[in-house]
Amino acid sequence: MSQRSLSRAWRARMIAPDCDGGTGTRCSYVCRDFTLDQVAADAVLHVSAWGLYAAFINGARVGDDLLTPGWTVYDDRIAYQSYPVAALLRPGANRIEIRLADGWWRSQLMWAQAPIINCWGDKVAAIAEIVSGDATLLATDADWQAGLGPVTKSGIYWGESYDARLEDQTPVAGVTVQPFDLTLLVPHEVAGVRELPPLAAVDQWADDQGRTIHDFGQNCGAVIRFSVTGPAGASVLVEHSEQLAPGRTWDNRNYRSARAAVDYVLKDGAQTFQPTFSFMGFRYARVTLAGGAQVTAIKSVPISTLPERKATFTCGHPLVNRLVENTVWSQRSNFIEVPTDCPQRDERLGWTGDAQVFAGTACWLADSQAMLRKFLRDVMADQRPDGAIPHFSPDPTRLHPPPGRGDWAGATGWGDAICVIPWQLYLHYGDTDVLAECLPAMVRWLDYLWSISDGPVIYPNATWGGKGFTFGDWLQPTGDSRKPRPTIGDDCAATLYHFISTDLTARIAAILGDTALAARLTARAAQIRTAFAHEFITPSGRLAHNDQTSYAIAFLHGLVPDAHHDAARAHFVRVITDAGYLIGTGFIGTPDLLPALSLLGLHDMAGKVFLNEQVPGWLYQVKQGATTIWERWDAMGPDGKIHDPEMNSFNHYAYGAVCQWLFEGVAGLRRDPDRPGFAGLLLDPVIIPALGHVQASHDSPLGPVAAEWAIAGGRVRYGVTLPPGCEGRFVSRGRKGLVVDGHPASGDAILVPGRHAISFDAP
Repeated sequence: MSQRSLSRAWRARMIAPDCDGGTGTRCSYVCRDFTLDQVAADAVLHVSAWGLYAAFINGARVGDDLLTPGWTVYDDRIAYQSYPVAALLRPGANRIEIRLADGWWRSQLMWAQAPIINCWGDKVAAIAEIVSGDATLLATDADWQAGLGPVTKSGIYWGESYDARLEDQTPVAGVTVQPFDLTLLVPHEVAGVRELPPLAAVDQWADDQGRTIHDFGQNCGAVIRFSVTGPAGASVLVEHSEQLAPGRTWDNRNYRSARAAVDYVLKDGAQTFQPTFSFMGFRYARVTLAGGAQVTAIKSVPISTLPERKATFTCGHPLVNRLVENTVWSQRSNFIEVPTDCPQRDERLGWTGDAQVFAGTACWLADSQAMLRKFLRDVMADQRPDGAIPHFSPDPTRLHPPPGRGDWAGATGWGDAICVIPWQLYLHYGDTDVLAECLPAMVRWLDYLWSISDGPVIYPNATWGGKGFTFGDWLQPTGDSRKPRPTIGDDCAATLYHFISTDLTARIAAILGDTALAARLTARAAQIRTAFAHEFITPSGRLAHNDQTSYAIAFLHGLVPDAHHDAARAHFVRVITDAGYLIGTGFIGTPDLLPALSLLGLHDMAGKVFLNEQVPGWLYQVKQGATTIWERWDAMGPDGKIHDPEMNSFNHYAYGAVCQWLFEGVAGLRRDPDRPGFAGLLLDPVIIPALGHVQASHDSPLGPVAAEWAIAGGRVRYGVTLPPGCEGRFVSRGRKGLVVDGHPASGDAILVPGRHAISFDAP
């Protein structure tokens, strides 16, 4: 869904350097010398590119955004950036240079088995103009020149190769104006990718070949920055890794075909370098020196589109506090232009399933509104004619389908991002515009879901790429292979999400005033609800697959009939106790597991599952030294051995979705769907004594929100701060000895903006 109505009138043209050698070759630039009689105080550079660009005026870098112009579905829209540049200009002679690189535009995307090169084009190009008011001072056209720069090769997965001896080059070629639809250009929809404070190494040592390994103490999406001295022609090679094997042995096999390295050839003297046109996911860097090079300083520089944190959660359990920090770092690392699955291997794709389960947590931890709205526009641009939503977006396979693998779209739980993410944005920010923008795509998705099996119960295609294929509850643990635990069936998972998206879309249609659509979809949701109970719930109240995910999602979304409620609850309890309180959920079940237990009043059980320190469990990975969230519960064994490096990321935010429960459940700051955007909060803290105490805060759209509780003398003391415009309703839920602001209370209490003190008997 294009935002072309926001585009400006351009006099510039898209120009490609004639010296460009194609993908994977030495990077090129376009340049122009120009003269100004005087410098206009309001001079602005508008600039974009095919590929990545870095602009320089009179030798100074323009702006501090990284990886510009960003990543979108480039055949739908391309972002441009606008920078005040008066401070860089001077009366008389000036020079502008725009360096270009392959980036997401044409470097390898996807893994080695199905790599896609030149996804959106085989040429790099730039478009730019400097304006003052209505006057155009400079614009790209056929008179510009081109040359080759010091970056000898770059790519999102490759990393960057740089030869400092090639920095002072003169233009060697002209440019060619490219056919280009100027209406594709839109203002950058998100804040630019920015640097966070650099991280110094916490440890370093030499391996058996004399290479130095640096441990920066934090896994993150980042670039390396180093200072080096030595003679011209000496070199530095920096390789990256997320995790070491036992014995502090180097191991980055999980990067697969992503080289993810930096190699640098020195010019004479002291110099400092960091890559411009790529980034890596790493905690460790291995440095190999040759020719007399000496590294005098080295740091890891984290980068993110969302560097600013908006929430805190701390308690008396150190492992839980570290888990929250790990989630923050995984969000930062993967919210780089697109909410990706991982920042390190030959993937780094905007998987829709990961984004939809994490969207609620994303909004708590950072201001995610603009980024998720931008992502939804990408998703809608990639939506198929039959309504199928892509597995990931921007989706290279839409333009270049992998042979024999069908269409990479239409997976339930993943495609449902088009309904779930807008709803989360509405809850958190009161954003009805995103609901209106996405509603047509939601309806097309629901019609696609119904068409899979021509009815309410979905029977997915088991073949990858077949219509209705689903990932189910991806990476749902099964326990001992000799006696595996039950897992959800694809049909059950698909039908559960069929209901969730239909129900949400019906509610969204009602909010937007489309009463006819709301009535039609409400009736359809009721039909799915009835069909689900008939198909997947036995007369005794047992869900068909008898697994944690089935019970969690069904209970949380009201799909268990009242007649079966108590029996199904008992089965749910038994499934968890039989598992020894180990987690039995994967990507789609995990976010719902603890909220479902809380909904059923099983707070003690929720606490036992959450605080379990064995695998599979959130705190297991923290005890293993994780500094980000893992893709797999069993990513590393207790002995430090890495599991299945062919598909194993140590920086994957999906399981960090538990943080939404920490804010909304444990801290009790549940967003009221009837009063979105923090106009209303349902204050219903889940007291888990093992946490000791809890403090949570969030910079909401209305201002700071905070809650804390502690237990003393058999009483829970709960404090909450509400900003102006926010009304809270404390949910009494049978709590005994309830006192609100010094007054005994027997039921729910309405709280106005300000600070409130509440106490009740401890559980």
